[in-house]
Amino acid sequence: MSASSTEWQVLPHEPIQELSENLWRVEGELPHFSMKRVMTVVRLQTGGLLIHSAIAMNEASVARLEAWGRPEVMLIPHVRHRMDAARFKHRYPALRVFAPPGVMAKAKAVVRVDGTYAEVPNDPALSLELLDGTGEAEGALLVRSHDGTSVVLTEVMFDLEPPKSALGRAAVKIAGLGPGPRVTPFVKFEMVKDRVALAAHLRRLAGIPDLVRVIVGHSRMSVGETAAQALHQAAASL
Repeated sequence: MSASSTEWQVLPHEPIQELSENLWRVEGELPHFSMKRVMTVVRLQTGGLLIHSAIAMNEASVARLEAWGRPEVMLIPHVRHRMDAARFKHRYPALRVFAPPGVMAKAKAVVRVDGTYAEVPNDPALSLELLDGTGEAEGALLVRSHDGTSVVLTEVMFDLEPPKSALGRAAVKIAGLGPGPRVTPFVKFEMVKDRVALAAHLRRLAGIPDLVRVIVGHSRMSVGETAAQALHQAAASL
């Protein structure tokens, strides 16, 4: 592991969003790319934190995070969401790291991994499901809070902010990246092994009675009535 991979390098990011009593979200930039990425943080019953798709933050935000709880568990949910994984492990050596089975080899290339999603320590506020039809390459994180259940996805569903320019909007549409929630053509080619099975799983998630929000890796969050609609729209895109 090189020093550059563990040095705490911060890219621009938005302030921490406090979504509920045990759920925070951070949206940040990617290098040389206009697409945003998202980190989700869950406060566990132990008082520690679960980090989903880690983003190295500025020191003020890190201080705020640590005041809320000590990072205990880190999920590497997809092969393209490991950029800051080694940085978090270096900063928090006791951090336990987990990944879906289909991500293990790529995750181990950047950081020591303690196990698969099936081995994540139990917590009453969360559960993990490997998404059907993805070859165990992505999972859904379900977080239960006072205001309802949140579903956290990564690459399997995009909901990008529409570009400001007409040319940008046209490019996004031609590339199949938008508008609206969808499974992109690249993800279908790269990861989806059974479109019918994945669509059915997304619809099951949409049917969660107290579903309150859907958080995705890129980039808009769906809240309230639009949460189930977003999952149905993504399923229909398959």
